[in-house]
Amino acid sequence: MCGIFGYICKQECDIGEKIIEGLKKLEYRGYDSWGIAVKTTNGVKVIKEVGKVVDAVNVANSNIAIGHTRWATCGKVTKANAHPQTDCNNRVAVVHNGTIENYQELREELIKKGHRFVSQTDTEVIPHLIEEHKAFDFVESVKKAISRLEGTYALLIISKDYKGVIAVRNDSPLVIGVAENSYFLASDVLAFIDHTKKVIYLDDNEMAVIDNGLQIVNLTENRVVEKPITTLNWDTEKTKIGEYHHYMMKEIDEQVETIGRAANQDRQKIDSIVKKINEAYGVFFIACGSSYHAALCASYLFSYITKKHVNVFLASEFNNYQDFLTDKTLVIAISQSGETADVLDAVKIAKKKGSKIISIVNVIGSTLTRLSDDFLLINAGPEICVLSTKTYTAQLSLLLLLAYSCVGKYDGGKKEIETIRKIVKSTLSKETMNKINNLAKKIKDKDHIYTIGRGINYPTALEAALKIKEVSYIHAEGFAGGELKHGTIALIEKGTPCIVFCDYSTMKATLNNAEEIKARGGYIIGISPQNNDVFDFFIEVPETENSGCITNIIPIQLLAYNLALLRGCDPDRPRNLAKSVTVR
Repeated sequence: MCGIFGYICKQECDIGEKIIEGLKKLEYRGYDSWGIAVKTTNGVKVIKEVGKVVDAVNVANSNIAIGHTRWATCGKVTKANAHPQTDCNNRVAVVHNGTIENYQELREELIKKGHRFVSQTDTEVIPHLIEEHKAFDFVESVKKAISRLEGTYALLIISKDYKGVIAVRNDSPLVIGVAENSYFLASDVLAFIDHTKKVIYLDDNEMAVIDNGLQIVNLTENRVVEKPITTLNWDTEKTKIGEYHHYMMKEIDEQVETIGRAANQDRQKIDSIVKKINEAYGVFFIACGSSYHAALCASYLFSYITKKHVNVFLASEFNNYQDFLTDKTLVIAISQSGETADVLDAVKIAKKKGSKIISIVNVIGSTLTRLSDDFLLINAGPEICVLSTKTYTAQLSLLLLLAYSCVGKYDGGKKEIETIRKIVKSTLSKETMNKINNLAKKIKDKDHIYTIGRGINYPTALEAALKIKEVSYIHAEGFAGGELKHGTIALIEKGTPCIVFCDYSTMKATLNNAEEIKARGGYIIGISPQNNDVFDFFIEVPETENSGCITNIIPIQLLAYNLALLRGCDPDRPRNLAKSVTVR
């Protein structure tokens, strides 16, 4: 979850500016505290603070520095628990993304040997372990320390007595940017994409040693490995906020473009993946969060369009179903970042069973793409806001195209996606946005919001509730239309908002559920192709054949954004959340 960033070059420069620039681009991964460590002629200077990364820090010019922006996992949000963490003599500094599972026993062992700890973090054991092996050269002492660790980690390590930077990866993302006379190290290429598009992706149990040059070592086999340099084809303008106040609104607006771009795939590759889907003996979709809701929508799409049953599981629960997997099974993993820890764990389980893996991702070169037998990119471009908006609808667009293609209706799928784009453009009109803003004003002080839908609108109700609660902090719950009355209707009182998603195929049953809620005093918000007397507030969304899951979520994204603003919340950086969930 945390963001780590490092920079090393041949000549001294304003290193503080470089590190701060990189950390600010990684704040979507965590923003409760931050820190940097700079190697100077007098040793290692550490600066740490609670809160968001500041615009500038006062440090001496240098050619080596590392930094960290934190999403707290082990230890409260305090200055002492911020990274970098150091050894007893402040000679070694470490930044870390991940969790050290055996840190308590290591800590007790090190305390008995005289080491002094100043934080509550699991990370602090690492510099002390390195210090414990100071009789060896620095690279060897790092290797010995790493061999004691159990858990997940992406590490950047510097020392007063070493002229370079050491980076280590195990189950947490870490990428190296290769520039002229310098190297960048980061959790995500977004941190340095303005400086270089040439990258090297580290794999698990690999260590990069950067001093006079770059050497990568496989720690398991204790051998040097050659890694390819990948050149990214990313438009860096897409990472800039432009005229918008928030990335969330910018990315909502971009969906007119990104929905179409997701479906702009190489036809031969689509046909190849469709063949694998149609020939598989058991298809499993696995995902987390919003991507899970997209997978759940896909199960309906495949049922309606292809008459094919697909299984959908939360990636974190997938291990409970591994006995269903064979070498004839196809697992389709969906992840925006391609670095979601639970998804990667599930994929590794499937690979052990011999199952084939196809991934649907937004980030080329991510760990998930490298673990997969094949993959499709949703082509949404960088999504900076922590909330998923454009990547969610891009996933749905691609999944819809796959479903149509499985029954030989590729062109029909493309045509429907063009219709969707027109509806989305209409929904994003100034008139609709003003209407939704007025709705937000009506319900901004409510404690609870409920969402219901039937059929493919059920996962839409789940996604709608997630969007509202994660950015506005209003408690929201989504239900299948028939389920609210099985208990939760007891919570409905006068004025309780309930958002009702309707389409023509489920209209009568869903409206009956809405009547039941209204009879208990609920305030009914209808998102539907036509108005109805039961609705207290109505937002019209035209219906297409199978794509209500895409078009119906757009008004809720706008509603969630407006609720956040009215309640004084930061839409781009909701509390306690991070964009890429790389811890279990």
